[in-house]
Amino acid sequence: MAFESLSEKLSAAFKKLRGKGRLTPADVKEAMREVRMALLEADVSYKVVKDFTKSVTERACGADVLESLSPAQMVIKIVNEELCALMGGENRKINIGSKSPSVVMLVGLQGAGKTTNGAKLAGYMRKQGKRPLLAACDIYRPAAIKQLETVGAQLNIPVFQMGQTNPVDIAKAAVEHAKKHGNDLVFLDTAGRLHIDEELMDELKNIKAAVEPAEIMLVVDAMTGQDAVNAASAFDEALDITGVMLSKLDGDARGGAALSIRAATGKPIKFVGMGEKLDMIEPFHPDRMASRILGMGDMLTLIEKAQQSFDEKKAQEAAEKLRSNRFTLSDYLEQMAQLKSMGDLESIAGMIPGLDAKALKGAKVDEKAMAHQEAIILAMTPSERENPSVLNSSRKKRIAAGSGTSVVDVNRLLKQYEAMQTMMKQLSGKNMKKLQKKFGAMGGMGGFGGGFGGLGF
Repeated sequence: MAFESLSEKLSAAFKKLRGKGRLTPADVKEAMREVRMALLEADVSYKVVKDFTKSVTERACGADVLESLSPAQMVIKIVNEELCALMGGENRKINIGSKSPSVVMLVGLQGAGKTTNGAKLAGYMRKQGKRPLLAACDIYRPAAIKQLETVGAQLNIPVFQMGQTNPVDIAKAAVEHAKKHGNDLVFLDTAGRLHIDEELMDELKNIKAAVEPAEIMLVVDAMTGQDAVNAASAFDEALDITGVMLSKLDGDARGGAALSIRAATGKPIKFVGMGEKLDMIEPFHPDRMASRILGMGDMLTLIEKAQQSFDEKKAQEAAEKLRSNRFTLSDYLEQMAQLKSMGDLESIAGMIPGLDAKALKGAKVDEKAMAHQEAIILAMTPSERENPSVLNSSRKKRIAAGSGTSVVDVNRLLKQYEAMQTMMKQLSGKNMKKLQKKFGAMGGMGGFGGGFGGLGF
């Protein structure tokens, strides 16, 4: 995962400050030396590292340690604030023009994931109530148009294409098509290159002049490190980009691009791609990312992810059924399906304060195991799902045969279901109210319990 190594090194640097009664300039200097090395190893540009550590040092040496904070906590607080400022300070939304349709021009080098992530962005905006249209303006890369049509179909978003004709004409025709068909957002998937060249930039400038996009979104591969920063600077100089989307931030990226692009271009990172699936896109929140880097978790993003994955009404019904002992195997099946949509457990662990993501290193929702459990439940009759206590030996044999599993698998599922019920009973009453108050209107605690129970966690 991105920032994992950086997070570990920063934690090690701050650990040495713990237990000190008061910070000395020597303590701060030593800690900043380690922070500097950690940032450079994360592929953050030297100038950014130099300015960052200078700012932190000045604040740490000049600040009075608050009575409620230890010196280590004070330094972490300062580093957190400076990291947040370095990455842009606050979340910036996509620009929507005053006239409809609003045009979003997607630009970037070939291989950055522009087509797929542009479609992800269109899908995200549709969830916000927009009616997007994808336009195929890349006429050079083999199968580029077909790829856009494929991801568009998967997201149920219309795709406009005119084959191998002039990209400027395609862009203009796409805007006219959107006006006639009620699309209020047009995403232009423009051509990329293996490297910056004058011909590419001239084409992009002509498209920009023809359709006057409200947003020029640069898609860059986070795994390319400083090359991503160099590409961002070149595109910004030529096109005056308005925002950046980092792709592949879930991969083995050192994260330097996220910390350097804002400083290099002055343009905000607005979105990040967090996986291959077409719903794995997140708005970029500098404050939340800074907290993740420092191992402080990101509960707000976790709650938002849960709210997107879990139907609030159904989750509340499930929690109520658990409290009143009316939670059936049909409900259990539904909760497993919702958990599956939340993604891998390692990324979730990184959002929970105090929980070491390494404890769930490589942990993912086992879709094969869940498929077996789904098959077992679906092999039951409706009355058996409603009242599992009627499942005797002969019924279990029938269910195992019908689901292609074994009686042992059926018994394991029933034990997990019973264990989850027992756990949730213990969380009923005052304990459940405390949890709901702590996590706000998530309403999906039953969903977490059901899903993790089904996976054996």
